[in-house]
Amino acid sequence: MPLDPGYIGSTVGPFTTEWTARETLLYALAVGAGAQDPGAELQFTTEHSAGIAQQVIPSFAVLLGYHGGLPEIGTYDPGKAVHAEQHFQLERPLAPEGRAVSTVTVTDMWDKGRDALVWTETRTADAVTGDPLAVARSCAYLGGAGGFGGERGPRTEWSPPDREPDAVIRLATRPDQALLYRLTGDRNPLHSDPAFAARYGFARPILHGLCTYGCTARAIVNGLCDGDATRLRGMSGRFSRPVLPGETLTVTLWRDGAEVRFLTSADAGTVIDRGGAVLAGP
Repeated sequence: MPLDPGYIGSTVGPFTTEWTARETLLYALAVGAGAQDPGAELQFTTEHSAGIAQQVIPSFAVLLGYHGGLPEIGTYDPGKAVHAEQHFQLERPLAPEGRAVSTVTVTDMWDKGRDALVWTETRTADAVTGDPLAVARSCAYLGGAGGFGGERGPRTEWSPPDREPDAVIRLATRPDQALLYRLTGDRNPLHSDPAFAARYGFARPILHGLCTYGCTARAIVNGLCDGDATRLRGMSGRFSRPVLPGETLTVTLWRDGAEVRFLTSADAGTVIDRGGAVLAGP
C-alpha cells in the first residue's frame, strides 16, 4: 500500500543509546574538526589535552535517536528518500559519554502530489535520571510517494537579513569525508557506492546531509561562540541540494541577540537554507 496517514501519531521505541568519548571524538572528526588545523579544535578532537576539557559538537544530538531510518509509514522507494530538513533543541549541553533512551513519533505526513514529506520527532532523555536531553525533528522527502490523499501541508517563508553578515566561515571538506562520516552510523550506499549513486542520477557518491549540517554547527560554534559548544542550544535547516565530498562549504551567519539565521553554500550554490540557530550566553 502507499503511505498511510494512519501512522501519524504512532511511536516506536524506547531505544537505548550508549556513547563514549570515542564516538563523540569520531563525530567531531567526521564533520571536519581539526582537518584544516589539527591544533585549532582540540576541545572537540581530544579528551586529554592539557588545560582543555572535551566538548561535544551539539549536532551530535541528532545521532542519539537514530536507529536505522524511518519507522513504519507505508510503502515508498527507499532509494528515492532524501533527508529534507533537520531541527534539534538541547535541554542541556551533551556530555562526552553517556547513556540515553529515545522514542520516535511520526508527527506529520504531507501529500505534495507526486511526492511526499514525512516528519518525525525524536525525544531523548538520560537513561539514569530520566531528565530530558534533546528533541530532534526530521523531515524526509519521499520521491514518488505522494498521491495518497493527505493534506498538502503549510508553506514556510524565510529570507536572509538585508544587511551584511556577522560572520562568513569557509570549510573545506575532504574527498573521503563521506567515507569517514558513515562510520558514525549512516551506512546508506548513496554515500559510498558509485554504482548505487549512479542508479539515482549522481555522478559519484554524495556527502551525507547531516555531515554538512554538523559542519555548519561547527561553523556557528567557532564563528559566533568563541569555540564554546555549550552556547549552541538549537539549530534548524533545510537541505536544498547535495554536496559532493571535496567541495568547500561557505556558512554565512547573521546574529540578532540569541537568534541566528544562516545559509550554507557549496561550489554549486546553496545547500542548506531556512537556517536558524539559538545561542545561550552573550
